[in-house]
Amino acid sequence: MQEPPDAANLLATARAVMLDRILPALPPVLQLDARMVVRAMEVAARLGVDAATSQCAPGLAAGIRAGLHDHAATLAALRADARARLVVSNPRALRE
Repeated sequence: MQEPPDAANLLATARAVMLDRILPALPPVLQLDARMVVRAMEVAARLGVDAATSQCAPGLAAGIRAGLHDHAATLAALRADARARLVVSNPRALRE
């Protein structure tokens, strides 16, 4: 029995094909569009891998307003959530 395909691997393979084979064959007027597709694939791959890392619960804001959360623990959770979101949306910001 075959294993189901892994979404991250499929996106990585499609990205490589786009960059290595399709992009060089395109006329210059279409290359920017192809690079935008590649970026979308990268974001989609990160979303699939990192979407589950968010630490914030849906009712966190209401709990903070109600004073139900410890300051240090809340700050740690918010930082972890911000980091998880940056990994998906702008991983370069984490390297700066």
